[in-house]
Amino acid sequence: MTVPSAGTAGQSPDRPVTVSIHRRIHPDLVPDATRWVQAGVNMANTYPGFLGSGWVRAAKDSHDWHMLYRFADESTLDAWDSSPERVAWLREGQGLVEEQRVERRTGIEGWFDAPARVDEPQISAERAPARWKQSVSIWLGFFPVNLAFTLLMSWAVPSFGELPVLPRVLVTTLVLTPIMTYAVLPWVTRRLAPWLAR
Repeated sequence: MTVPSAGTAGQSPDRPVTVSIHRRIHPDLVPDATRWVQAGVNMANTYPGFLGSGWVRAAKDSHDWHMLYRFADESTLDAWDSSPERVAWLREGQGLVEEQRVERRTGIEGWFDAPARVDEPQISAERAPARWKQSVSIWLGFFPVNLAFTLLMSWAVPSFGELPVLPRVLVTTLVLTPIMTYAVLPWVTRRLAPWLAR
């Protein structure tokens, strides 16, 4: 396994960056590899700029696993990539996983990419869905969550609606952004995957 190195040409230094990693894991090594991956996620979580991660298998019987993790910008990602802790962690994973591909992506598209199966013939190149489909997916998640939060706050804290708009929006976005990022958006994109892929 090698330390990931992917080109970053044309990427804005102040935009969030999503790293997509494709690894192969033998079924007998999945428990050990899962513990190893979780240790890496826990470590990354202590670094400034870490925004979250996800780890999925391409299919039930597949040896291919895909991981996404995101940092706030290029500089915080580079600090993590070049850290001695990460290099040591990668060394510990040798023999557990076989790295196939690493890509860096900016924008929300990284969360929409469907994992490809490399143990089957490639049908077509993976592409992010059209922007309008991404917008629909985000809205379908955000509208009910925002509505539920608004109703909950109106019931639990009746005076919340009387606050000036700035603190109300600040509280709402602080609460809902991580919910959308870690739970709702991944759930929605999984449910809409066939439509997004068309």
